[in-house]
Amino acid sequence: MIRPPKVKFQRPIIGNGQRRGMMLVLSSPSGAGKTTISRKLLQLDPSISLSISVTTRPRRANESDGIDYHFIDKEQFERMIQRNELLESARVFDNYYGTPAGPVRESLQQGRDVLFDVDWQGHLQLAENAREDLVSIFILPPSFAELNRRLRARAMDSEEVIRRRMAKAPEEISHWEDYDYVLVNEDVDETLATVQGIIEVERLKRKRQVGLADFIRRLEAGQEG
Repeated sequence: MIRPPKVKFQRPIIGNGQRRGMMLVLSSPSGAGKTTISRKLLQLDPSISLSISVTTRPRRANESDGIDYHFIDKEQFERMIQRNELLESARVFDNYYGTPAGPVRESLQQGRDVLFDVDWQGHLQLAENAREDLVSIFILPPSFAELNRRLRARAMDSEEVIRRRMAKAPEEISHWEDYDYVLVNEDVDETLATVQGIIEVERLKRKRQVGLADFIRRLEAGQEG
Protein backbone atom coordinates (compact mmCIF):
# COMPACT_ATOMS: atom_id res chain seq x y z
CA MET A 1 0.00 0.00 0.00
CA ILE A 2 1.31 3.46 -0.94
CA ARG A 3 0.88 5.85 1.99
CA PRO A 4 1.18 9.60 1.38
CA PRO A 5 2.44 11.96 4.08
CA LYS A 6 -0.18 13.44 6.37
CA VAL A 7 -1.90 16.55 5.00
CA LYS A 8 -2.78 19.22 7.54
CA PHE A 9 -6.24 20.78 7.30
CA GLN A 10 -6.88 24.33 8.42
CA ARG A 11 -10.18 25.19 10.07
CA PRO A 12 -10.85 28.83 9.09
CA ILE A 13 -13.91 30.74 10.21
CA ILE A 14 -16.04 30.93 7.09
CA GLY A 15 -18.45 33.55 8.29
CA ASN A 16 -21.24 34.21 10.73
CA GLY A 17 -24.07 31.69 10.57
CA GLN A 18 -22.30 29.37 8.18
CA ARG A 19 -20.84 25.95 8.75
CA ARG A 20 -17.73 24.09 7.78
CA GLY A 21 -18.26 21.27 5.31
CA MET A 22 -17.72 17.66 6.29
CA MET A 23 -16.04 14.70 4.66
CA LEU A 24 -18.56 11.89 4.30
CA VAL A 25 -17.09 8.42 3.72
CA LEU A 26 -19.17 5.50 2.47
CA SER A 27 -17.39 2.15 2.43
CA SER A 28 -18.50 -1.42 1.83
CA PRO A 29 -17.40 -4.68 0.24
CA SER A 30 -17.80 -4.57 -3.53
CA GLY A 31 -21.44 -5.18 -4.37
CA ALA A 32 -22.95 -4.17 -1.02
CA GLY A 33 -24.44 -0.98 -2.44
CA LYS A 34 -22.23 1.98 -1.58
CA THR A 35 -21.90 3.19 -5.17
CA THR A 36 -25.65 3.05 -5.78
CA ILE A 37 -26.35 4.91 -2.54
CA SER A 38 -23.66 7.48 -3.33
CA ARG A 39 -25.13 8.24 -6.74
CA LYS A 40 -28.65 8.63 -5.38
CA LEU A 41 -27.40 10.88 -2.60
CA LEU A 42 -25.63 13.16 -5.06
CA GLN A 43 -28.76 13.40 -7.20
CA LEU A 44 -30.94 14.37 -4.23
CA ASP A 45 -28.63 16.74 -2.35
CA PRO A 46 -26.95 19.54 -4.35
CA SER A 47 -24.92 20.65 -1.32
CA ILE A 48 -22.86 17.45 -1.53
CA SER A 49 -20.11 17.04 -4.11
CA LEU A 50 -18.22 13.89 -5.00
CA SER A 51 -14.52 13.64 -4.38
CA ILE A 52 -13.20 12.44 -7.72
CA SER A 53 -10.31 10.09 -7.17
CA VAL A 54 -7.35 9.42 -9.39
CA THR A 55 -6.81 5.81 -10.40
CA THR A 56 -4.45 3.75 -12.50
CA ARG A 57 -7.06 1.15 -13.41
CA PRO A 58 -8.45 1.02 -16.97
CA ARG A 59 -11.56 3.05 -17.70
CA ARG A 60 -14.74 1.01 -18.05
CA ALA A 61 -17.04 1.51 -21.04
CA ASN A 62 -19.65 3.37 -18.97
CA GLU A 63 -17.17 5.71 -17.26
CA SER A 64 -15.95 9.21 -18.18
CA ASP A 65 -12.59 10.72 -17.31
CA GLY A 66 -12.96 13.58 -14.82
CA ILE A 67 -16.46 12.51 -13.83
CA ASP A 68 -16.11 8.98 -12.46
CA TYR A 69 -12.33 9.10 -11.93
CA HIS A 70 -9.28 10.90 -13.18
CA PHE A 71 -7.58 8.07 -15.06
CA ILE A 72 -3.79 8.34 -14.92
CA ASP A 73 -0.81 6.03 -15.28
CA LYS A 74 1.33 4.71 -12.45
CA GLU A 75 4.13 7.23 -13.10
CA GLN A 76 1.72 10.15 -12.73
CA PHE A 77 0.33 8.61 -9.56
CA GLU A 78 3.78 8.27 -8.05
CA ARG A 79 4.56 11.92 -8.85
CA MET A 80 1.41 12.98 -6.97
CA ILE A 81 2.61 10.99 -3.97
CA GLN A 82 6.01 12.66 -4.09
CA ARG A 83 4.42 16.12 -4.23
CA ASN A 84 2.14 15.42 -1.24
CA GLU A 85 -0.91 16.01 -3.44
CA LEU A 86 -2.98 13.07 -2.14
CA LEU A 87 -4.98 12.84 1.07
CA GLU A 88 -5.08 9.06 0.87
CA SER A 89 -4.08 6.28 -1.48
CA ALA A 90 -4.48 2.53 -1.70
CA ARG A 91 -3.75 -0.43 -3.92
CA VAL A 92 -6.87 -2.43 -4.77
CA PHE A 93 -6.75 -5.45 -7.10
CA ASP A 94 -3.42 -4.40 -8.65
CA ASN A 95 -4.58 -0.83 -9.28
CA TYR A 96 -3.93 2.37 -7.35
CA TYR A 97 -6.48 4.91 -6.12
CA GLY A 98 -6.00 8.27 -4.41
CA THR A 99 -7.80 11.45 -3.33
CA PRO A 100 -6.43 14.84 -4.48
CA ALA A 101 -6.22 17.18 -1.47
CA GLY A 102 -6.76 20.56 -3.11
CA PRO A 103 -10.42 20.27 -4.17
CA VAL A 104 -11.39 18.82 -0.78
CA ARG A 105 -9.80 21.70 1.13
CA GLU A 106 -11.61 24.23 -1.03
CA SER A 107 -15.00 22.57 -0.63
CA LEU A 108 -14.75 22.34 3.17
CA GLN A 109 -13.76 25.99 3.45
CA GLN A 110 -16.79 26.94 1.34
CA GLY A 111 -19.12 24.97 3.62
CA ARG A 112 -19.75 22.17 1.13
CA ASP A 113 -19.81 18.50 2.06
CA VAL A 114 -17.57 16.09 0.17
CA LEU A 115 -18.55 12.47 -0.43
CA PHE A 116 -15.89 9.76 -0.58
CA ASP A 117 -16.36 6.30 -2.06
CA VAL A 118 -13.24 4.64 -0.59
CA ASP A 119 -12.27 1.35 1.02
CA TRP A 120 -11.17 0.82 4.63
CA GLN A 121 -7.55 1.69 3.83
CA GLY A 122 -8.56 5.05 2.41
CA HIS A 123 -10.86 5.68 5.36
CA LEU A 124 -8.08 5.13 7.89
CA GLN A 125 -5.78 7.54 6.07
CA LEU A 126 -8.50 10.19 5.87
CA ALA A 127 -9.11 9.74 9.60
CA GLU A 128 -5.40 10.32 10.26
CA ASN A 129 -5.42 13.53 8.23
CA ALA A 130 -8.78 15.09 9.12
CA ARG A 131 -10.66 13.23 11.84
CA GLU A 132 -12.62 16.29 13.01
CA ASP A 133 -14.06 16.78 9.52
CA LEU A 134 -14.82 13.11 8.93
CA VAL A 135 -18.13 11.20 9.16
CA SER A 136 -17.86 7.56 8.12
CA ILE A 137 -20.51 4.97 7.28
CA PHE A 138 -19.89 1.29 6.55
CA ILE A 139 -22.46 -0.51 4.39
CA LEU A 140 -22.99 -4.25 4.95
CA PRO A 141 -24.86 -6.73 2.74
CA PRO A 142 -27.73 -8.65 4.37
CA SER A 143 -25.91 -11.92 3.68
CA PHE A 144 -22.86 -13.35 1.91
CA ALA A 145 -25.10 -15.07 -0.63
CA GLU A 146 -26.83 -11.78 -1.43
CA LEU A 147 -23.46 -10.10 -1.91
CA ASN A 148 -22.53 -12.75 -4.46
CA ARG A 149 -25.87 -12.33 -6.23
CA ARG A 150 -25.47 -8.55 -6.48
CA LEU A 151 -21.98 -8.81 -7.90
CA ARG A 152 -23.21 -11.14 -10.63
CA ALA A 153 -26.37 -9.15 -11.31
CA ARG A 154 -24.50 -5.96 -12.16
CA ALA A 155 -22.60 -7.82 -14.92
CA MET A 156 -19.54 -5.59 -14.71
CA ASP A 157 -16.78 -8.07 -13.85
CA SER A 158 -15.39 -11.34 -15.08
CA GLU A 159 -15.85 -14.56 -13.14
CA GLU A 160 -12.29 -14.34 -11.88
CA VAL A 161 -12.77 -10.77 -10.60
CA ILE A 162 -16.00 -11.76 -8.87
CA ARG A 163 -14.22 -14.61 -7.10
CA ARG A 164 -11.47 -12.24 -5.98
CA ARG A 165 -13.98 -9.71 -4.70
CA MET A 166 -15.89 -12.36 -2.76
CA ALA A 167 -12.65 -13.71 -1.29
CA LYS A 168 -11.66 -10.22 -0.15
CA ALA A 169 -15.05 -9.35 1.36
CA PRO A 170 -14.48 -10.93 4.82
CA GLU A 171 -11.30 -8.90 5.31
CA GLU A 172 -13.09 -5.70 4.29
CA ILE A 173 -16.01 -6.43 6.61
CA SER A 174 -13.61 -7.02 9.52
CA HIS A 175 -12.89 -3.26 9.64
CA TRP A 176 -16.48 -2.29 10.48
CA GLU A 177 -15.54 -1.13 13.98
CA ASP A 178 -13.41 1.71 12.58
CA TYR A 179 -16.51 3.50 11.27
CA ASP A 180 -18.88 5.92 12.99
CA TYR A 181 -22.01 4.21 11.65
CA VAL A 182 -22.73 0.70 10.33
CA LEU A 183 -25.81 -0.01 8.18
CA VAL A 184 -27.15 -3.26 6.71
CA ASN A 185 -28.33 -2.56 3.19
CA GLU A 186 -31.39 -4.76 2.76
CA ASP A 187 -33.28 -2.11 0.79
CA VAL A 188 -31.46 0.67 -1.07
CA ASP A 189 -34.15 3.32 -0.55
CA GLU A 190 -34.39 2.65 3.18
CA THR A 191 -30.62 2.70 3.58
CA LEU A 192 -30.42 5.93 1.59
CA ALA A 193 -33.01 7.54 3.87
CA THR A 194 -30.96 6.51 6.92
CA VAL A 195 -27.80 7.98 5.40
CA GLN A 196 -29.65 11.24 4.75
CA GLY A 197 -30.75 11.32 8.38
CA ILE A 198 -27.17 10.84 9.56
CA ILE A 199 -26.03 13.71 7.34
CA GLU A 200 -28.65 16.09 8.71
CA VAL A 201 -27.69 15.33 12.30
CA GLU A 202 -23.98 15.69 11.59
CA ARG A 203 -24.51 19.06 9.91
CA LEU A 204 -26.09 20.36 13.12
CA LYS A 205 -23.17 19.43 15.36
CA ARG A 206 -21.75 22.36 17.27
CA LYS A 207 -18.22 21.95 15.93
CA ARG A 208 -19.41 22.59 12.35
CA GLN A 209 -21.32 25.80 13.16
CA VAL A 210 -18.33 28.08 12.64
CA GLY A 211 -20.26 31.30 13.28
CA LEU A 212 -22.11 30.02 16.31
CA ALA A 213 -19.71 31.26 19.01
CA ASP A 214 -19.83 34.87 17.78
CA PHE A 215 -23.62 34.72 17.52
CA ILE A 216 -23.93 33.46 21.10
CA ARG A 217 -21.55 36.14 22.40
CA ARG A 218 -23.79 38.80 20.84
CA LEU A 219 -26.82 37.20 22.45
CA GLU A 220 -25.08 37.16 25.82
CA ALA A 221 -24.18 40.82 25.39
CA GLY A 222 -27.76 41.69 24.50
CA GLN A 223 -26.79 42.86 21.01
CA GLU A 224 -29.12 42.75 18.03
CA GLY A 225 -28.36 40.66 14.91
